[in-house]
Amino acid sequence: MNILLIEDDVRVADFLVRGLQAEGYGTNWVRSGKEGLAAAEAFARDCERQDLPGVVILDVLLPELDGLSLCQMLRKRNHQVPILMLSAMGESHERADGLRRGADDYLAKPFDFDELLARIEALMRRTRRRVQPRPLQIGTIILDRQLPGLRTESDEVALSALEMAMMELMVASAGATVSRERILARVWQADRDPLTNVVDVYVSRLRRKIARLDPEVRITAVRGLGYRLGVQRL
Repeated sequence: MNILLIEDDVRVADFLVRGLQAEGYGTNWVRSGKEGLAAAEAFARDCERQDLPGVVILDVLLPELDGLSLCQMLRKRNHQVPILMLSAMGESHERADGLRRGADDYLAKPFDFDELLARIEALMRRTRRRVQPRPLQIGTIILDRQLPGLRTESDEVALSALEMAMMELMVASAGATVSRERILARVWQADRDPLTNVVDVYVSRLRRKIARLDPEVRITAVRGLGYRLGVQRL
């Protein structure tokens, strides 16, 4: 799990959970401050124990325990998991109060989903700098940044820079569907589809190289949505 969402508005939470999961983030949702505090402590301990990046998305106005108090309590208990606070108010003094109590970032409602994703990614990058990166792996295939390319115990294949970037995104999101738009944005830094089959071309290249190393690892097209990387037992 990458994201813990603490939000009492069912419509907002449903939108965020579906959107974040579509982007490949494992997301858990709780609805109250009291439940959120216990969930956030467990989430923070898991992230710290496993050396994995994660983000708590925390609404300010919550039943039982408000988000500002929850944030402050987490910090007093020495949990360092990044916290992104959400609020429908968004006044400067409230933002300042949230940051003083230990929030890492603040986003006022209503917000653009792409901006939320950008802020999550920034917090994830900040966290990754503090932990030793673990090699990405799918099936028997390891993504080797030093090669750069893919390898198993008995074989290896080199990847170009663009193939490497695409494979990193696919492996990090293994089991989830990655949209074509997301691939274009991450790999080619394009904010719109250039009306070419460039994504399909690179998927075909990666499929051939993956099949050479582990035929059970496959990139599957999800009609109208994108691509999914996973292990299919033969």
